[in-house]
Amino acid sequence: MKVWSILGVLVLASLQVIPALAENMTQEDIKKLVDEAVNKKMQEHERRESPMERAVEKQEGQPGTTPYPTPAGPITDIRVERKGEENIPLGFGSTGSGKLIYAKPFLSAPKAMVGGYADVMYNNLSRQNLDNPSRNSFGQQRMVPFIFADITDHVKFATEIEMERGGSNAPQTGDGSMQIEFAQIDYLVKEAINIRAGILLMPVGKFNLLHDSPLNDLVDRPMVSRIVIPSTWYESGAGFYGTLYPSSQSKLDYEIYAVNGMSSQAGAITDRGVRDARGSVSRDRDDNKAVVGRVAFSPRLGIEVAGSGYHGAYKQAAGDVGAGRISLFALDWTLQRGPFEVIGESAWARISNNNATGATGNGIGPAGMQGYYIQGNYHFMPDFLKKWAPSHFSNASTFTAVVRWERVDTDTDNRTRNAPNTIGNRRELERLTLGLNFRPIEDVVFKFDWQFNTQQNAQGLTSGQDYASGGNATTAGNPMNGNGLLIQGATYF
Repeated sequence: MKVWSILGVLVLASLQVIPALAENMTQEDIKKLVDEAVNKKMQEHERRESPMERAVEKQEGQPGTTPYPTPAGPITDIRVERKGEENIPLGFGSTGSGKLIYAKPFLSAPKAMVGGYADVMYNNLSRQNLDNPSRNSFGQQRMVPFIFADITDHVKFATEIEMERGGSNAPQTGDGSMQIEFAQIDYLVKEAINIRAGILLMPVGKFNLLHDSPLNDLVDRPMVSRIVIPSTWYESGAGFYGTLYPSSQSKLDYEIYAVNGMSSQAGAITDRGVRDARGSVSRDRDDNKAVVGRVAFSPRLGIEVAGSGYHGAYKQAAGDVGAGRISLFALDWTLQRGPFEVIGESAWARISNNNATGATGNGIGPAGMQGYYIQGNYHFMPDFLKKWAPSHFSNASTFTAVVRWERVDTDTDNRTRNAPNTIGNRRELERLTLGLNFRPIEDVVFKFDWQFNTQQNAQGLTSGQDYASGGNATTAGNPMNGNGLLIQGATYF
């Protein structure tokens, strides 16, 4: 609006001069003279006008805009102090002082995206069980930010930071944790072969790779994935992954890595499972790399069968004699047809030299473990609900009825039941879960589960700890087989 006003004044002013000069000037000369006067006045006006006035003027008359200045956008002026400085890459060669902390390439060219998931639950059980150290409690189990960076066409970065039960400094509970769940750099070569390095999720079974609360249809994770496969399980390492297509309908996915070995700081691996030996992130305590990998074959859409394994040495606690070797094998399957889905995993663990006979003297641990789960899902959405409340029940909404049966044996060789100086007692855990959940959209879920837990051959834990992560000691003869109701809400964000 101001620009047109200025132009009008300039044209009127020029009309007084043009007649006097018209006798000796051509039409082109007159036009040139007017253009020069307009440009001169516009330059003078811009020098006097503030940045805010220019922003307001730019937005006036545009529908849907507000008469306020637009944001400054990415920080780009930190290296444009002198002519030519904009061509110097941001880095140690950048100049300045207080603003050097902004010498980050992602400020001038953002590449990262932030998301994640969170959940909250309530349980009402007859007594505590494997995943629930409290019998009747609300709990904010997980809050997990996820960061992904699309750096170039070939370089990608992703990480998750998991905060469980309020984090490691949560007051009163003492069972919280905060850790990097994975942090990996991928270099994409081609679909058949790509390179990955960092803190990696171990591809043993499928659940360890897909364990997000909003993704799963039941509240508690499968027992075999908590005990035999120590989900969430991660190690530092590097390797390869890719996808092949044997035919027009089939697909073969693989990943294989060399990773740091496991380390049991408590001495032998106990009947609590393999969980205490996971996570050699900062260094390889046994100086002996392990190998892990998974191959998944999908003959057609909706069907996948996969085999996976891990093999390597593990270091017992300082002062113990010798080191053992541990091997894990897993088979997982996914079958989908219409609204029906059948998923599951079975896993086996073999542990050699699982005897801590040195300084700690903890005794004999199990040589073998085995577990499995099988789960059936049925997805449905009643039409009458969509008609009755379309704002709450849409075509994107769904209900899922779930049933899961699972079993774990933490000492298949029966080494720890009657032997003297054993670590714990043989544990045979069984669980039946019936569930119903509702998803208003795919990324949000509200779950209602009823659990039936059975713990056989339990005589109390001589090690003084229960199965629950970070749980307190239980009294002898008090098995972890609480039954009852679990409710959870979970969402991606």
